Amino acid sequence: MACKGEDGIQPLMLRERIRVDGVAADASFNASTGELRWGSSAGVNWCLMMESEVLGFKTKGVKIIVKAFVFASKGASFGASGGKLARTRKDFVLEMPSEQCAMIWSDKFGDLINLFGRPRRLFIILNPYGGKRCALKIFQNDVKPLLEASGIIYTLQETSYQLHARELAHKLDLLKYDGIVCVSGDGVLVEVVNGLLQREDWDTAVKVPLGIIPAGTGNGMAKSLLDSAGDSYSVSNAVFAIIRGHRRSLDVTTVQQGEARFFSVLMLTWGFVADVDIESEKYRWMGSARFDFYCFLRVVNMRKYHGNVQFVPAAGYEVYGEPLDRNESCKDEVPEQTCGVAARVQQCGYTGPKISLEDLEWKSVNGPFILVWLNNVPWSGEDVMPAPEAKVKAFRLRPGQRVGNPDKGGIIDSDGEVIARGEGTYECSLQETDLMTYGPPIQMTVDKGLATIFSPK
Repeated sequence: MACKGEDGIQPLMLRERIRVDGVAADASFNASTGELRWGSSAGVNWCLMMESEVLGFKTKGVKIIVKAFVFASKGASFGASGGKLARTRKDFVLEMPSEQCAMIWSDKFGDLINLFGRPRRLFIILNPYGGKRCALKIFQNDVKPLLEASGIIYTLQETSYQLHARELAHKLDLLKYDGIVCVSGDGVLVEVVNGLLQREDWDTAVKVPLGIIPAGTGNGMAKSLLDSAGDSYSVSNAVFAIIRGHRRSLDVTTVQQGEARFFSVLMLTWGFVADVDIESEKYRWMGSARFDFYCFLRVVNMRKYHGNVQFVPAAGYEVYGEPLDRNESCKDEVPEQTCGVAARVQQCGYTGPKISLEDLEWKSVNGPFILVWLNNVPWSGEDVMPAPEAKVKAFRLRPGQRVGNPDKGGIIDSDGEVIARGEGTYECSLQETDLMTYGPPIQMTVDKGLATIFSPK
Protein backbone atom coordinates (compact mmCIF):
# COMPACT_ATOMS: atom_id res chain seq x y z
CA MET A 1 0.00 0.00 0.00
CA ALA A 2 1.26 3.47 -0.82
CA CYS A 3 2.54 5.73 1.95
CA LYS A 4 -0.04 8.39 1.20
CA GLY A 5 -3.70 8.16 0.19
CA GLU A 6 -4.99 9.36 -3.16
CA ASP A 7 -6.25 12.59 -1.59
CA GLY A 8 -2.80 13.34 -0.12
CA ILE A 9 -3.93 12.74 3.50
CA GLN A 10 -1.73 10.50 5.60
CA PRO A 11 -3.80 7.52 6.85
CA LEU A 12 -3.92 6.29 10.46
CA MET A 13 -2.62 2.90 9.29
CA LEU A 14 0.62 2.82 7.32
CA ARG A 15 1.74 -0.32 5.46
CA GLU A 16 4.86 -0.79 3.41
CA ARG A 17 7.30 -3.37 2.10
CA ILE A 18 10.60 -2.38 3.76
CA ARG A 19 13.84 -3.85 5.08
CA VAL A 20 14.37 -4.22 8.83
CA ASP A 21 17.99 -4.66 9.86
CA GLY A 22 18.72 -5.60 6.26
CA VAL A 23 15.95 -8.24 6.00
CA ALA A 24 12.94 -7.73 3.73
CA ALA A 25 9.73 -7.46 5.73
CA ASP A 26 6.11 -6.37 5.52
CA ALA A 27 5.66 -3.56 8.04
CA SER A 28 2.67 -1.70 9.42
CA PHE A 29 2.18 1.16 11.85
CA ASN A 30 -1.09 1.97 13.58
CA ALA A 31 -0.95 5.66 14.47
CA SER A 32 -3.96 5.23 16.74
CA THR A 33 -2.70 2.38 18.96
CA GLY A 34 1.02 2.98 18.49
CA GLU A 35 1.73 -0.56 17.30
CA LEU A 36 4.71 -0.97 14.95
CA ARG A 37 4.68 -4.47 13.44
CA TRP A 38 6.75 -6.29 10.86
CA GLY A 39 7.21 -9.84 9.65
CA SER A 40 9.58 -11.53 7.24
CA SER A 41 9.45 -14.68 5.15
CA ALA A 42 12.06 -16.14 7.52
CA GLY A 43 9.45 -16.17 10.27
CA VAL A 44 10.76 -13.19 12.21
CA ASN A 45 7.80 -11.29 13.69
CA TRP A 46 7.97 -8.23 15.90
CA CYS A 47 5.59 -5.81 17.51
CA LEU A 48 6.82 -2.67 19.22
CA MET A 49 4.54 -0.46 21.30
CA MET A 50 5.53 3.18 20.90
CA GLU A 51 4.42 4.21 24.37
CA SER A 52 5.86 1.38 26.44
CA GLU A 53 8.85 0.14 24.42
CA VAL A 54 10.25 2.96 22.30
CA LEU A 55 12.66 5.58 23.60
CA GLY A 56 12.91 7.60 20.41
CA PHE A 57 13.99 7.46 16.79
CA LYS A 58 16.30 9.11 14.27
CA THR A 59 15.81 9.52 10.53
CA LYS A 60 18.68 9.46 8.01
CA GLY A 61 17.61 9.54 4.38
CA VAL A 62 15.55 6.41 3.74
CA LYS A 63 16.46 4.88 7.10
CA ILE A 64 14.60 5.26 10.41
CA ILE A 65 16.53 4.07 13.45
CA VAL A 66 14.04 3.11 16.17
CA LYS A 67 15.64 3.14 19.61
CA ALA A 68 13.79 0.64 21.78
CA PHE A 69 13.87 -0.63 25.35
CA VAL A 70 12.32 -4.10 25.25
CA PHE A 71 12.05 -7.12 27.50
CA ALA A 72 15.17 -9.25 27.14
CA SER A 73 13.08 -12.38 26.51
CA LYS A 74 11.25 -10.80 23.58
CA GLY A 75 12.52 -12.46 20.44
CA ALA A 76 11.61 -13.75 17.04
CA SER A 77 8.28 -15.15 18.17
CA PHE A 78 6.47 -12.17 19.60
CA GLY A 79 4.28 -12.61 22.63
CA ALA A 80 3.09 -10.41 25.47
CA SER A 81 5.80 -9.97 28.07
CA GLY A 82 4.90 -9.28 31.67
CA GLY A 83 5.97 -9.93 35.22
CA LYS A 84 9.28 -8.57 36.42
CA LEU A 85 11.46 -9.41 33.44
CA ALA A 86 14.54 -7.37 32.63
CA ARG A 87 14.59 -4.95 29.72
CA THR A 88 17.42 -4.29 27.30
CA ARG A 89 18.37 -1.63 24.75
CA LYS A 90 17.94 -2.54 21.08
CA ASP A 91 18.01 -0.51 17.88
CA PHE A 92 16.02 -1.42 14.77
CA VAL A 93 16.90 0.03 11.36
CA LEU A 94 13.84 0.46 9.13
CA GLU A 95 14.86 1.05 5.49
CA MET A 96 12.02 2.65 3.52
CA PRO A 97 11.62 2.56 -0.28
CA SER A 98 12.07 6.35 -0.52
CA GLU A 99 12.97 9.39 1.55
CA GLN A 100 9.41 10.67 1.16
CA CYS A 101 8.07 7.46 2.66
CA ALA A 102 10.61 7.64 5.50
CA MET A 103 9.49 11.20 6.24
CA ILE A 104 5.81 10.19 6.37
CA TRP A 105 6.50 7.33 8.80
CA SER A 106 8.84 9.41 10.99
CA ASP A 107 6.28 12.25 11.13
CA LYS A 108 3.68 9.79 12.38
CA PHE A 109 6.12 8.43 14.96
CA GLY A 110 6.93 11.93 16.17
CA ASP A 111 3.32 13.10 16.31
CA LEU A 112 2.35 10.15 18.48
CA ILE A 113 5.33 10.40 20.86
CA ASN A 114 4.61 14.10 21.35
CA LEU A 115 1.14 13.18 22.60
CA PHE A 116 2.57 11.09 25.43
CA GLY A 117 3.56 14.15 27.47
CA ARG A 118 7.12 13.00 27.95
CA PRO A 119 9.61 15.44 29.51
CA ARG A 120 11.93 17.22 27.09
CA ARG A 121 14.19 19.11 29.50
CA LEU A 122 15.34 17.81 32.89
CA PHE A 123 17.41 19.25 35.70
CA ILE A 124 19.41 16.37 37.18
CA ILE A 125 20.93 16.52 40.67
CA LEU A 126 23.60 13.90 41.33
CA ASN A 127 25.03 13.08 44.75
CA PRO A 128 28.58 11.78 44.18
CA TYR A 129 28.97 10.85 47.86
CA GLY A 130 25.90 8.65 48.38
CA GLY A 131 25.97 4.87 48.84
CA LYS A 132 29.26 3.45 47.59
CA ARG A 133 30.02 6.72 45.74
CA CYS A 134 29.04 5.18 42.42
CA ALA A 135 26.39 7.71 41.35
CA LEU A 136 28.52 9.30 38.62
CA LYS A 137 29.44 5.88 37.20
CA ILE A 138 25.77 4.86 37.28
CA PHE A 139 24.84 8.03 35.43
CA GLN A 140 27.47 7.58 32.72
CA ASN A 141 26.82 3.86 32.16
CA ASP A 142 23.08 3.46 32.74
CA VAL A 143 21.31 6.82 32.76
CA LYS A 144 22.96 8.96 30.10
CA PRO A 145 22.61 6.44 27.21
CA LEU A 146 18.85 6.10 27.78
CA LEU A 147 18.31 9.85 28.06
CA GLU A 148 20.27 10.48 24.87
CA ALA A 149 18.38 7.74 23.03
CA SER A 150 15.11 9.42 24.00
CA GLY A 151 16.28 12.87 22.91
CA ILE A 152 15.89 14.43 26.36
CA ILE A 153 17.97 17.55 27.00
CA TYR A 154 19.34 17.70 30.53
CA THR A 155 21.42 19.86 32.85
CA LEU A 156 23.57 17.89 35.30
CA GLN A 157 24.51 19.35 38.68
CA GLU A 158 26.56 17.49 41.30
CA THR A 159 26.03 18.28 44.97
CA SER A 160 29.05 19.49 46.92
CA TYR A 161 27.79 19.55 50.51
CA GLN A 162 24.84 18.65 52.73
CA LEU A 163 21.64 20.57 51.86
CA HIS A 164 23.11 21.66 48.51
CA ALA A 165 20.19 20.02 46.69
CA ARG A 166 17.75 21.98 48.86
CA GLU A 167 19.45 25.22 47.86
CA LEU A 168 19.37 24.28 44.18
CA ALA A 169 15.65 23.49 44.29
CA HIS A 170 14.93 26.69 46.19
CA LYS A 171 16.61 28.90 43.56
CA LEU A 172 16.02 26.94 40.35
CA ASP A 173 14.27 28.62 37.40
CA LEU A 174 11.55 26.00 37.07
CA LEU A 175 10.21 27.39 33.79
CA LYS A 176 13.27 25.99 32.03
CA TYR A 177 12.58 22.36 32.94
CA ASP A 178 9.90 19.70 32.76
CA GLY A 179 11.12 17.93 35.89
CA ILE A 180 13.82 17.54 38.52
CA VAL A 181 15.57 14.17 38.73
CA CYS A 182 17.73 12.94 41.61
CA VAL A 183 20.50 10.42 40.94
CA SER A 184 21.04 9.50 44.55
CA GLY A 185 19.54 7.82 47.56
CA ASP A 186 16.34 9.14 49.09
CA GLY A 187 18.08 11.99 50.92
CA VAL A 188 18.53 14.25 47.90
CA LEU A 189 14.89 13.82 46.89
CA VAL A 190 13.87 14.92 50.39
CA GLU A 191 16.14 17.96 50.16
CA VAL A 192 14.54 18.92 46.84
CA VAL A 193 11.02 18.66 48.29
CA ASN A 194 12.03 20.84 51.23
CA GLY A 195 13.65 23.37 48.91
CA LEU A 196 10.54 23.61 46.73
CA LEU A 197 8.22 24.01 49.73
CA GLN A 198 10.34 26.85 51.13
CA ARG A 199 9.90 28.97 47.99
CA GLU A 200 7.50 31.89 47.78
CA ASP A 201 5.86 30.13 44.82
CA TRP A 202 5.78 26.79 46.65
CA ASP A 203 2.22 25.99 45.57
CA THR A 204 3.22 25.81 41.89
CA ALA A 205 6.84 24.73 42.47
CA VAL A 206 5.85 21.56 44.33
CA LYS A 207 3.82 20.40 41.29
CA VAL A 208 6.99 20.13 39.17
CA PRO A 209 7.42 16.37 38.55
CA LEU A 210 10.24 14.79 40.53
CA GLY A 211 12.20 11.71 39.55
CA ILE A 212 14.40 9.33 41.52
CA ILE A 213 17.13 7.11 40.07
CA PRO A 214 18.53 4.81 42.79
CA ALA A 215 22.21 5.45 43.49
CA GLY A 216 22.32 5.55 47.27
CA THR A 217 22.14 3.19 50.22
CA GLY A 218 18.44 2.77 50.97
CA ASN A 219 16.57 3.68 47.75
CA GLY A 220 13.15 3.09 49.30
CA MET A 221 11.25 5.52 47.06
CA ALA A 222 12.55 4.02 43.80
CA LYS A 223 11.79 0.51 45.04
CA SER A 224 8.26 1.50 46.11
CA LEU A 225 7.45 3.13 42.77
CA LEU A 226 8.75 0.27 40.65
CA ASP A 227 7.23 -2.42 42.83
CA SER A 228 3.80 -0.77 42.72
CA ALA A 229 3.86 -1.12 38.93
CA GLY A 230 5.12 -4.71 38.96
CA ASP A 231 8.48 -3.66 37.51
CA SER A 232 11.76 -5.18 38.61
CA TYR A 233 13.97 -2.88 40.67
CA SER A 234 16.77 -1.53 38.50
CA VAL A 235 18.38 1.75 37.50
CA SER A 236 17.32 1.36 33.87
CA ASN A 237 13.67 0.77 34.77
CA ALA A 238 13.72 3.85 37.01
CA VAL A 239 15.15 5.92 34.13
CA PHE A 240 12.59 4.57 31.68
CA ALA A 241 9.76 5.50 34.06
CA ILE A 242 10.98 9.10 33.96
CA ILE A 243 11.37 9.07 30.17
CA ARG A 244 7.81 7.81 29.65
CA GLY A 245 6.58 10.75 31.70
CA HIS A 246 3.80 9.12 33.70
CA ARG A 247 3.07 11.04 36.90
CA ARG A 248 1.40 10.29 40.20
CA SER A 249 0.71 12.33 43.30
CA LEU A 250 3.01 12.02 46.31
CA ASP A 251 1.94 12.56 49.90
CA VAL A 252 4.09 14.96 51.91
CA THR A 253 4.26 14.79 55.70
CA THR A 254 4.88 17.91 57.75
CA VAL A 255 7.05 17.08 60.77
CA GLN A 256 6.62 19.96 63.19
CA GLN A 257 7.75 21.11 66.61
CA GLY A 258 6.78 24.67 67.41
CA GLU A 259 7.88 26.85 64.52
CA ALA A 260 10.37 24.29 63.23
CA ARG A 261 9.24 22.23 60.24
CA PHE A 262 10.65 19.43 58.14
CA PHE A 263 8.89 17.99 55.12
CA SER A 264 9.13 14.22 54.82
CA VAL A 265 8.26 11.92 51.92
CA LEU A 266 9.71 8.64 53.18
CA MET A 267 9.74 7.91 56.90
CA LEU A 268 10.36 8.93 60.51
CA THR A 269 12.12 6.60 62.95
CA TRP A 270 13.06 6.66 66.60
CA GLY A 271 14.84 3.96 68.57
CA PHE A 272 16.35 0.88 66.97
CA VAL A 273 15.95 1.84 63.29
CA ALA A 274 17.14 5.43 63.79
CA ASP A 275 20.13 4.20 65.80
CA VAL A 276 21.07 1.78 63.01
CA ASP A 277 20.55 4.32 60.24
CA ILE A 278 22.59 7.11 61.84
CA GLU A 279 25.16 5.30 63.96
CA SER A 280 26.14 3.05 61.04
CA GLU A 281 27.34 6.09 59.09
CA LYS A 282 30.92 5.23 60.04
CA TYR A 283 30.52 2.03 58.00
CA ARG A 284 29.15 3.79 54.88
CA TRP A 285 31.98 2.27 52.81
CA MET A 286 30.16 -1.08 53.17
CA GLY A 287 27.16 0.16 51.17
CA SER A 288 23.77 -1.28 52.15
CA ALA A 289 25.55 -4.10 54.05
CA ARG A 290 26.28 -1.56 56.77
CA PHE A 291 22.67 -1.84 57.93
CA ASP A 292 22.81 -5.63 58.36
CA PHE A 293 26.11 -5.38 60.20
CA TYR A 294 24.97 -2.67 62.59
CA CYS A 295 21.58 -4.34 63.11
CA PHE A 296 23.45 -7.31 64.52
CA LEU A 297 25.46 -5.08 66.87
CA ARG A 298 22.31 -3.39 68.15
CA VAL A 299 20.38 -6.65 68.58
CA VAL A 300 23.04 -8.12 70.86
CA ASN A 301 22.96 -4.88 72.88
CA MET A 302 19.27 -3.97 72.65
CA ARG A 303 18.13 -0.53 73.81
CA LYS A 304 14.69 0.56 74.99
CA TYR A 305 13.35 4.08 75.37
CA HIS A 306 10.72 5.64 77.59
CA GLY A 307 8.17 7.76 75.77
CA ASN A 308 4.64 8.19 74.53
CA VAL A 309 3.02 8.12 71.09
CA GLN A 310 -0.38 9.45 70.08
CA PHE A 311 -2.07 8.76 66.78
CA VAL A 312 -5.28 8.95 64.80
CA PRO A 313 -5.86 5.43 63.46
CA ALA A 314 -6.81 4.73 59.87
CA ALA A 315 -10.04 2.88 59.16
CA GLY A 316 -9.85 -0.68 60.45
CA TYR A 317 -7.20 0.01 63.11
CA GLU A 318 -9.36 1.71 65.73
CA VAL A 319 -8.79 -1.11 68.26
CA TYR A 320 -5.14 -0.18 68.78
CA GLY A 321 -4.08 2.16 71.58
CA GLU A 322 -5.96 3.68 74.51
CA PRO A 323 -8.52 6.41 73.82
CA LEU A 324 -7.28 9.91 74.57
CA ASP A 325 -9.89 12.43 75.67
CA ARG A 326 -9.97 15.70 73.78
CA ASN A 327 -8.90 17.86 76.72
CA GLU A 328 -5.80 15.73 77.21
CA SER A 329 -5.13 15.73 73.47
CA CYS A 330 -5.34 19.52 73.21
CA LYS A 331 -3.18 19.94 76.31
CA ASP A 332 -0.46 17.85 74.73
CA GLU A 333 -0.38 19.67 71.40
CA VAL A 334 2.92 20.92 70.01
CA PRO A 335 3.91 24.09 71.92
CA GLU A 336 4.46 27.27 69.98
CA GLN A 337 8.12 27.70 70.87
CA THR A 338 11.16 28.22 68.73
CA CYS A 339 13.11 24.94 68.67
CA GLY A 340 16.71 24.27 67.72
CA VAL A 341 17.55 26.23 64.61
CA ALA A 342 13.98 26.96 63.53
CA ALA A 343 15.17 30.32 62.22
CA ARG A 344 16.41 28.40 59.16
CA VAL A 345 12.83 27.62 58.15
CA GLN A 346 11.58 29.91 55.40
CA GLN A 347 8.34 31.30 56.82
CA CYS A 348 7.25 32.50 53.37
CA GLY A 349 6.90 28.88 52.20
CA TYR A 350 4.45 26.09 52.89
CA THR A 351 3.30 25.95 56.51
CA GLY A 352 1.65 22.53 56.55
CA PRO A 353 -1.83 21.13 55.89
CA LYS A 354 -4.79 23.14 57.11
CA ILE A 355 -6.66 20.56 59.17
CA SER A 356 -8.26 20.62 62.59
CA LEU A 357 -6.64 18.05 64.87
CA GLU A 358 -8.91 18.73 67.84
CA ASP A 359 -11.90 16.98 66.26
CA LEU A 360 -10.02 13.75 65.56
CA GLU A 361 -10.24 10.61 67.70
CA TRP A 362 -6.74 10.24 69.13
CA LYS A 363 -5.27 7.08 70.66
CA SER A 364 -2.26 6.78 72.98
CA VAL A 365 0.44 4.16 73.69
CA ASN A 366 3.02 4.45 76.46
CA GLY A 367 6.53 2.98 76.31
CA PRO A 368 9.05 1.70 76.82
CA PHE A 369 9.68 1.24 73.10
CA ILE A 370 12.32 -0.61 71.15
CA LEU A 371 11.46 1.39 68.06
CA VAL A 372 8.90 3.68 66.45
CA TRP A 373 8.86 3.51 62.65
CA LEU A 374 6.46 5.44 60.39
CA ASN A 375 6.58 5.08 56.61
CA ASN A 376 4.99 7.17 53.85
CA VAL A 377 5.74 4.50 51.21
CA PRO A 378 5.76 0.69 51.54
CA TRP A 379 9.50 0.16 51.10
CA SER A 380 12.09 1.92 53.27
CA GLY A 381 14.93 0.36 51.28
CA GLU A 382 15.38 -1.87 48.27
CA ASP A 383 15.02 -5.00 50.44
CA VAL A 384 12.89 -3.85 53.41
CA MET A 385 9.10 -3.37 53.28
CA PRO A 386 7.88 -2.51 56.80
CA ALA A 387 4.65 -0.73 55.78
CA PRO A 388 2.56 -2.49 53.13
CA GLU A 389 -0.49 -0.39 54.10
CA ALA A 390 -1.37 2.81 55.98
CA LYS A 391 -2.34 2.52 59.65
CA VAL A 392 -2.48 6.11 60.97
CA LYS A 393 -3.67 9.52 59.73
CA ALA A 394 -1.77 11.78 62.15
CA PHE A 395 0.89 11.16 64.77
CA ARG A 396 2.65 12.69 67.78
CA LEU A 397 5.85 11.48 69.42
CA ARG A 398 7.06 12.48 72.87
CA PRO A 399 10.52 10.87 73.11
CA GLY A 400 12.08 9.93 76.44
CA GLN A 401 15.38 8.71 77.84
CA ARG A 402 16.95 5.29 77.51
CA VAL A 403 15.69 2.62 79.89
CA GLY A 404 18.34 1.91 82.53
CA ASN A 405 20.40 4.93 81.47
CA PRO A 406 18.47 8.17 82.13
CA ASP A 407 21.42 10.33 81.10
CA LYS A 408 21.12 9.20 77.48
CA GLY A 409 18.41 9.99 74.95
CA GLY A 410 17.73 8.74 71.45
CA ILE A 411 17.84 9.84 67.83
CA ILE A 412 14.86 11.01 65.78
CA ASP A 413 15.57 10.49 62.09
CA SER A 414 13.33 11.63 59.24
CA ASP A 415 14.28 10.52 55.71
CA GLY A 416 17.90 10.09 56.75
CA GLU A 417 18.11 13.55 58.34
CA VAL A 418 18.64 13.77 62.10
CA ILE A 419 16.02 16.27 63.25
CA ALA A 420 16.58 15.81 67.01
CA ARG A 421 18.88 13.86 69.32
CA GLY A 422 19.23 13.53 73.08
CA GLU A 423 22.24 13.66 75.32
CA GLY A 424 24.77 10.88 74.96
CA THR A 425 23.82 9.93 71.39
CA TYR A 426 25.95 9.52 68.28
CA GLU A 427 27.85 12.78 67.67
CA CYS A 428 25.74 14.46 70.34
CA SER A 429 27.88 17.59 70.06
CA LEU A 430 25.91 18.30 66.86
CA GLN A 431 22.56 18.50 68.64
CA GLU A 432 22.71 22.31 68.82
CA THR A 433 22.51 22.40 65.02
CA ASP A 434 19.55 20.03 64.79
CA LEU A 435 16.26 21.43 63.56
CA MET A 436 14.31 20.32 66.65
CA THR A 437 15.00 19.56 70.29
CA TYR A 438 14.73 16.15 71.94
CA GLY A 439 11.94 15.81 74.50
CA PRO A 440 9.02 18.09 73.51
CA PRO A 441 6.37 16.41 71.32
CA ILE A 442 6.92 16.20 67.57
CA GLN A 443 3.82 16.08 65.37
CA MET A 444 3.29 14.61 61.91
CA THR A 445 0.40 15.49 59.60
CA VAL A 446 -0.05 14.45 55.99
CA ASP A 447 -1.01 16.54 52.97
CA LYS A 448 -2.24 13.96 50.48
CA GLY A 449 -1.00 14.34 46.92
CA LEU A 450 0.83 17.61 47.59
CA ALA A 451 3.82 16.78 45.37
CA THR A 452 4.15 15.05 41.99
CA ILE A 453 6.57 12.27 41.06
CA PHE A 454 7.43 10.41 37.85
CA SER A 455 6.05 6.88 38.10
CA PRO A 456 6.15 3.69 35.97
CA LYS A 457 2.37 3.93 35.54
